[in-house]
Amino acid sequence: MQDTTHKGTALITGASSGIGAIYAQRLARRGYDLILVARNRERLDTLANDLSNTTGRAVEVVQADLGKPSDVRRVEEILRTDASITMLVNNAGVGGAGPLLASDPDKMEAMIGLNVTALTRLTYAIAPKFVERGTGTIINIASIVAVAPEVLNGVYGGSKAYVLAFTQSLHHELADKGVRVQAVLPGATRTEFWDVAGHAVDNLPQEIVMDADDMVDAALAGLDQGELATAPSLPDLADWQAFESARLALAPKLSRSKPAVRYGVGAKAQPA
Repeated sequence: MQDTTHKGTALITGASSGIGAIYAQRLARRGYDLILVARNRERLDTLANDLSNTTGRAVEVVQADLGKPSDVRRVEEILRTDASITMLVNNAGVGGAGPLLASDPDKMEAMIGLNVTALTRLTYAIAPKFVERGTGTIINIASIVAVAPEVLNGVYGGSKAYVLAFTQSLHHELADKGVRVQAVLPGATRTEFWDVAGHAVDNLPQEIVMDADDMVDAALAGLDQGELATAPSLPDLADWQAFESARLALAPKLSRSKPAVRYGVGAKAQPA
């Protein structure tokens, strides 16, 4: 079903295929015009033409490599100056499945640049505009490795942990200003991610692999339900709430004037 209400423009990074392309399809049906950002111009044009023809929405394409600072700044300028933008989907990213000690440091640095630096800069470009308008939505695609970094490459896990923490901090700062934020934590998803990471998705246990369409539909349902963090595979939301409650309960205990008694140092150590 297509929503004919115009909801502004959604800018989606990594939009030429996989999760980003599916977000484009779903958001167009929900009534968003689109700005699609990716490296592959041919794929972008094909997707844009298809979406324009099937949904009637306005679709702009921006060929950009968000691993390059100059291209990041071009997209930042669009976010700062296009007042029609009401949603940013930070989907562009790259992963790794190999052991950290066997990884190329230059590739790990590039991963941080795309997964962390580009996402941060694009968010900072649009967040003040959303605050000025009193409305807007930021969706950051993280991963289950944000809370389970042992599963895949350590730098990848660290970069996605950053995305989750960054989103939680944004929510803390912006929730009362009319700006919605969401972190999406997919598990193994059937996309080209695995080819790039060097592990064919067909070699994974198929009971842990979700189709990308289902993943995006669940993520958007989580957004509709007001979730800050959406893990599409998690059966019981109470498990995530328990995890968050335990994390928050640590906060008052993490910064004190004396070391805990269990370390046996300090004349007046505080109880643990």
